[in-house]
Order: sequence, then structure tokens, then C-alpha cells
Amino acid sequence: MRTAPLRNRWLLVRAVAFVVCAVFWTNAAPAAEALDQLVRAVVGVQAVVPSDARTAETLGTERVGSGIFIDDKGHVLTIGYLILEADRVEIEGPDGEKALATVVGYDHNTGFGLLRSTKTFGIKPVRLGDSSALVEGKKAFAVSHGGPRPIMPVIVVSRRDFAGYWEYLLEGAIFTSPPHLHHSGAALFGEDGALLGVGSLILANAFDGDPRLPGNMFVPIDALKPIIEDLKEKGRAGRAPQPWVGVYTNEAMGRLFVTRTATGGPAEKAGLKPGDIIMGVGGKRVKDQADFLRKMWAQGEAGVPVPLDILRLRSDSPNIETVVVPSLDRSSWLKVRRGL
Repeated sequence: MRTAPLRNRWLLVRAVAFVVCAVFWTNAAPAAEALDQLVRAVVGVQAVVPSDARTAETLGTERVGSGIFIDDKGHVLTIGYLILEADRVEIEGPDGEKALATVVGYDHNTGFGLLRSTKTFGIKPVRLGDSSALVEGKKAFAVSHGGPRPIMPVIVVSRRDFAGYWEYLLEGAIFTSPPHLHHSGAALFGEDGALLGVGSLILANAFDGDPRLPGNMFVPIDALKPIIEDLKEKGRAGRAPQPWVGVYTNEAMGRLFVTRTATGGPAEKAGLKPGDIIMGVGGKRVKDQADFLRKMWAQGEAGVPVPLDILRLRSDSPNIETVVVPSLDRSSWLKVRRGL
């Protein structure tokens, strides 16, 4: 439970957040010339995805967001869901000029996507910073390509693990407030102008507790450093793929409910249905989404059978049964197009 002093501290943060934003540029922002270079390095990303793609129904077939030039070879870092299964990607430069881009790599574990633009637009690449130093209370600024407020001063309100219903777990995610509406692939820069994160989500509660603070979740740039060369050379991280079963879950009333299963995925084939409750993995009780994922991944690499302990309330006599789901490497289920 949050202590009263801590709650009061974040009430104060909410009250002064916009005041801090108003004076941010005077006290923290880079010089105008340096800031202009950073803004120019954040480009538009426009992706077209075939209608038969696995993610077309949930993410759409036309996706728009931002990306960041990270080297002088035309590599553009973005959030992976923008380009996942895309068969055409365009980059829009700072002056509106467009160029085709190649899908270079995607990493489900972090959520990063990597492109290579056919033009560099004369852009100076950004410098990768140290996101581990970005702690609660630190100031930063989020930059998108376009939108009514492409540059927004923000405050880090939380650093914590984030578990997503699509079998996604990001350790040490960066949560900021106030929210940047054009967050997909947006850049999070520190006070020194270094890139510290890439925008992923907008949330109603970026702060883990009271009061509720709307904001964004950014993927820390430190998570890119161990895998960047593998993404460039192989299209994916060099680590062994984790088991994936294709189950979408929601936490409610202290239970982990199945909301749906991936079409043609392992969980669907094994007979899991919406409304099923995942009670455990291999006889070990799960507490929440993060705990479920960690226990599932602890079974071994992709391809390992995953024994799920399922409670089915829809049956006449509800009881817990074990359903063994043959896992997959998620990329083998997706229609990933690399090198287009």
C-alpha cells in the first residue's frame, strides 16, 4: 500500500506538472540549434500491411507513427507494431520529402522495429543515451513527427515492469506524464539531447498508484544496445526465442482470464476459449500476467510443450484441468516480411 507521504508527493507532482512544463525549455532543453537537429531526426513512418496479415485485424492495415535516425547508414528505429508484417514502408523526412524504407528487423521481447531508409535527408543521427539513469522525477521531452504538439516536455513518473495481454513483458519500462497523443515510435530525449526511449503506448495510469496520472510508456533505449547488431545483420535478436502460445489475457478479480486466442495459434488449436481462467503453469499457481509469462518462459525455448492449468467456468462441473499447449516461436506464426 502507498504511504500517505508518497501519495501527497505525487499529488504535488500532478499539480505542478504543467508549471514545470512551462519553464522546462528555459532550464533544461538543449540550445535551439541542437533541438532543431533532434526534431529533424524524428521522421514519419507510414506502413501498409496486407489484409491477410495476422495483425491486420487488431493493428490495422495502414499504420502511421514516428521513427528516429540512429546512424548515418539510414537506419531508423521505431516501435515494432507499426511495421510488423508490412509489405510497404515509407519514411517522411523533416521537409515533407518521402522515401521507401526496408524492414530490417523486429524484436518481440522489447517491441523495437528497425528500418533502413533509402534516403537520409541530410539528417544528423541522434546519440543513444543511458536510460538506466532516467529515474522517477527526471525531466525529459517527447518528440513525434507531426501532430498538434510534436514536442512535449514530460516527467518520468514511474520505472517498472510492464506486462501486456499479448504475451509481452518489458522490464524497467519508462512511464511519463503528461501524455503525448502521437506516441507511436516517438522519441524520448533526455536533458542532454540523448535518445532514452521509443514511444509505445498511451495509458490512463502511468503512475503505479494514486493519484491516477495519464501518460505514455516508452521502451528504454538500453534494451536496444545488446541486440542492435543482430537486428541489422539477422533481422532478429540472437537470443533463443521464447515459447509463445497465442493467448490474450486480462486480469480481473484476482484471476487471469482468457479474452481470446490467436487465430490458428497453439492455444486455439489446444482448445482454449474466452472465459477460461489460467490458474497455473505446470502445477505452479500464477499471480498475474507477468508471473504467468515468466513461468511459461521458464519451461524452455520456443517449441517446448507448456502445461497450462485451466479452470473452465462454462462447464457443468467447473474443475481445474491441465491443457498441454505445444508452443511456437511467434515469428513463425506471423507473416513477417523482411528486406522489402
